[in-house]
Formats: sequence, structure tokens, C-alpha cells
Amino acid sequence: MALFPPGKGGGEGVARGGKGKGILIHSLTEGNGMPLANRTTPANGDERAQVLPLLDAVKVRTGQRGRPRKRLKVIATDTGYDAKALRQQLRKRGIRAQFPKRVWKTKKNRGRPIKNVVPRFQAERTFAWFQKKYRRLVVRWERLAACFDALLAIATIHIWVHRLIVG
Repeated sequence: MALFPPGKGGGEGVARGGKGKGILIHSLTEGNGMPLANRTTPANGDERAQVLPLLDAVKVRTGQRGRPRKRLKVIATDTGYDAKALRQQLRKRGIRAQFPKRVWKTKKNRGRPIKNVVPRFQAERTFAWFQKKYRRLVVRWERLAACFDALLAIATIHIWVHRLIVG
């Protein structure tokens, strides 16, 4: 998830969030940071509500005959997505949730601290590609959400074509 500010005047689907006015791009990436599915929401939207629609948008190709797999094995996110209800829904789908726990200031953990490091650099690499290679995505000048989503889809396709050709 990354905050992308709007151009002058805002537009459709732009709201004021915690970091300012803009939209959020939610991206589901594979282990090397290649984007699989993207979704945009206003900046004040709930991040946890976007996980299941992103998972529904992906079909896992195994290279074997038959119906394509619909579920991933593991999903790793940051602390903003940690919720009991989301963990239960992912467990029902057979997906292992690798979320760092939210830290509450009132609780004092006893004993040796458990390290729960989540590899987030893959997703951050995708957002860096969006911001460096596709400058049009950094500031949203399109007033229509459909135009911005189409530009995001073109950027995703371009990243994949570049990966397949260059290697």
C-alpha cells in the first residue's frame, strides 16, 4: 500500500487520509516483487477489506493441466493488515498469514522477544518501480478513477513484459 497524492482539484475516489489527501494503491506481489494484482481506494479506506478481493483476482498458474489453483500458500503483509477476522478468513482458505503482530503500548511482554520479521522489501520494490519508471502514477492527474486504474494496469503489464523479455 502506498499513498499517491492527487493533482490540483482531486477527482473521483480521492479522500483525505492519515498521510494527506490522495489514494492508496494496494498491490499483491509475488516473491520477487512482480505485481500480480492491483487495486486503488481512497486514502481513508480500510486496508484490511482489500486483501480478499486482491486474492480473488489472482489465479496461480502451475504449468500443469487442469483447473488453475486459486490460492497462495503464504501471504506476508505489514502491521496495518493485522486483524483476527482477516487471519480467520485466510485460514479458511488454506493460506498461512505471515503478519507481524500489532504492538500495544499497554502490554508488557515477558521473556525473550520473538522475532517475527516479514520480508516487505518485495512489495516496496514494486512501489519504487511505480514511482520511478511511471511518473504519471506519482501524482494522480486523472479525474476519473477508471483512467488511473487503466494506467496502473498498463504499468503492471509493462513490468511483466520487461521481465519476460530482458529476464
